[in-house]
Formats: sequence, structure tokens, C-alpha cells
Amino acid sequence: MNTDAAVIEASLVKLAERGIELRHGLYERFFAAYPARRADFLCPEATSVRMTDETLQMIHGLASDESWVWPLVAELSYTHRAYGRLPFEEYETFVDLTVTTMADALGVDWGEAAAAAWGRQAERLKAMIAKAQTDWERVLPRG
Repeated sequence: MNTDAAVIEASLVKLAERGIELRHGLYERFFAAYPARRADFLCPEATSVRMTDETLQMIHGLASDESWVWPLVAELSYTHRAYGRLPFEEYETFVDLTVTTMADALGVDWGEAAAAAWGRQAERLKAMIAKAQTDWERVLPRG
């Protein structure tokens, strides 16, 4: 296992050991940044679990060089089109808030290695999301 994957996994284990549900703080922050988006979440209790877990899994998957990450990002980018034209900035913010919320949740257990590993993989995920959005728009442009 490469270093980023090991560091990210250790962070996830610490989070689980503490019984912290990252989604609560994450969604408070996301809705504070984009209050109009709250209405798009018909069942926020279920959606917040799934979206938080998917984001954490994709970040860890990227660090572990998993081949399933790109197809999942592409699929999610496509299915999110049902909500209209979602600006990349919102995805970018969500990924960044995931890392920030993780850092806050881990407190003293969040160090430079964690910040660097999570940061690198978050940047990779954001680049993948941007590519997926661009690819879908090229293949299936909106009228």
C-alpha cells in the first residue's frame, strides 16, 4: 500500500473508532455555502450518508490506485445531471469541505502527513470530476 493510502486509511480508522459521522458537519458546511441546494435533497438523511461515503471511498480509492474510481466518478457525474447544470465549483467545494471536516473531526490526530495525503487525493478527485463533466457535456450537450 502506498503512503497516501496508508495515511488516509489510518485517518478513516481513527474516525470510525471515535464513532464520528462526518456527514453532519460536512452537510452543515455545504448548505451554509449553498443554501439553495438544501431543497435538492429530498431525503437528506439517506443522501448524506451515501454521498459522504462515496466521497471518502473515492479519495481512498484514488490513493490506492483502484480502477473503479474513474467509472464511479463518470457515473455520478452523469446522474447528477438530473439536478440541472451543477457548477464544478460546488463539487470542488464539497470535496474540499470533506477534507476540512475530516481534519476538524480528527483534531490533534490530523498532522502534516494527513493534510498532504488527503490534499493530494482530493485534487486528483476534483480533476476527475472536472474531466467527467467536460466529457459528458461534449458527448451529451444540453440544449
